[in-house]
Amino acid sequence: MKTLISTSLEQSVKAQQDFAAASSDRIVQLVEWIIETFQGGGKLLIFGNGGSAADAQHMAAEFVNRFKISRRPLPAIALTTDSSVLTSIGNDFGYDLIFVKQIEALGKPGDLVLAISTSGTSPNVVKAVEIAREMGIRTVALTGGTDRPGGDLGPLVDLLLNVPADSTPHIQETHLWVEHMVCELVEREMFGDSRAA
Repeated sequence: MKTLISTSLEQSVKAQQDFAAASSDRIVQLVEWIIETFQGGGKLLIFGNGGSAADAQHMAAEFVNRFKISRRPLPAIALTTDSSVLTSIGNDFGYDLIFVKQIEALGKPGDLVLAISTSGTSPNVVKAVEIAREMGIRTVALTGGTDRPGGDLGPLVDLLLNVPADSTPHIQETHLWVEHMVCELVEREMFGDSRAA
């Protein structure tokens, strides 16, 4: 067990290091787009399935409440939280449209869509990005994989942040790291760091 603990930790850290080395410019671009969205009166719409749904909710909470700085709430919405909306769309139209219909209802140009998918191939996430693009909404995807980086989302989004690893847990651990990093950078750029808790 101790060997597994050590090996898993090394592989997780390597995934994060490889991602940071390959994508630091894209992380900065995402931070700049989020700030531009918030300052322009837009909102951040975040979504994904399973662990990525949990990430969407976690990240939205950090923006609406706070990450490290006590400051005004920032408009981020996780499209994974309203069980009545999700189940009614799933029941009436199919699971593939659970995010599409919410983007159609809530999204507008000037917003920013952040799709989270470990594989980049989840049909409901791909369809949501497609409709966002049709609506003139800027799109970003957070994905993973080495064989086909970004999966189906890669060619669709305006900005791709792909973790160059194939272990789903290590991709998800890296996603959480970058989500926290983005929240911290947005706060620092918008509000300074003198009031950090």
